[in-house]
Amino acid sequence: MSGVVALGELLIDFTSQKLNADGYPVLEAHPGGAPANYLAALSKYGVKTALLAKVGQDVFGRLLQSTLEQCGISTQGVIQDADFFTTLAFVTLDADGDREFSFARKPGADTQLSFTELDHSLIDQAEVFHFGTLSLTAEPVRSATVQAVAYAKKQLKLISFDPNLRLPLWADLSEAKRQILWGLAQADVIKISAEEIAFLFDLTPEKGAAYLLSNTAAQLIFVTLGKAGCFYASHRASGRQANFNAGIKTVDTTGAGDIFGGSAMSRILASGLAPRDLNQAQLQQIAAFACAAASLSTTRYGGIMSVPEQAEVEALMQAPIDRHGGQD
Repeated sequence: MSGVVALGELLIDFTSQKLNADGYPVLEAHPGGAPANYLAALSKYGVKTALLAKVGQDVFGRLLQSTLEQCGISTQGVIQDADFFTTLAFVTLDADGDREFSFARKPGADTQLSFTELDHSLIDQAEVFHFGTLSLTAEPVRSATVQAVAYAKKQLKLISFDPNLRLPLWADLSEAKRQILWGLAQADVIKISAEEIAFLFDLTPEKGAAYLLSNTAAQLIFVTLGKAGCFYASHRASGRQANFNAGIKTVDTTGAGDIFGGSAMSRILASGLAPRDLNQAQLQQIAAFACAAASLSTTRYGGIMSVPEQAEVEALMQAPIDRHGGQD
């Protein structure tokens, strides 16, 4: 395959569109899941991708598998399980498109993926292995993730990690910190939000990135800053990139951080260089592309289907910069 394989949740985001006469949200279904959103951006920008995941043998599972196929993401590693229902996430939005999550996942099919069910050939063929922390919240998928990361590292794959912290899914926040810190210790490329750095270390984005570079094997850190864009850092260069949001109306930030991460990785792979070898100018361009893609995604509802075309991204990069919009 020679591209990117991700392991993790594939689910339905039910997003609030408006309130009915009784004050309850009217919900619209969108395909999502952080690893799937991440791969959707990579696929859109020319990278071969595959997902290792489990969904229910139900209407939502079938729809999600069909959506991945439409997006060019290989479903060879997606399993349908008749014993568990496809995981559902319920997303309510404020006036700025920022989200609050609740989940129907007790258990959801995504948590029931085991290591023996994984198609290891997809990892064998990939250049990059990506994962997050929703697959670290419960067994057996937690053990599957740990074993898959070890398997990928043994084969010298580039490891990408995004904490993607969802507090409602953790019964114990100290356990959440422990699992996230484990994930950070595995990664070559980290995409993390300013809020997650504050949660873990009580540090600023810049100091948090410096801490990670000094205390992990990471080659490159991206810290998303919501409306302010991102901060990036490696042992060779660092800097800030503001968002490109002139004329953009944000309606839903769901998936924007995942799309940032996938967009950034697509440009890293296009460079042909190891993340550690990228210079200041190259990192700035990668960050600019990722910020523009994430900003455009917030003008549409959902995650997977909100990835903009590359021509749209490149056009936005030529527009004036302001501070509206965001991603995490």
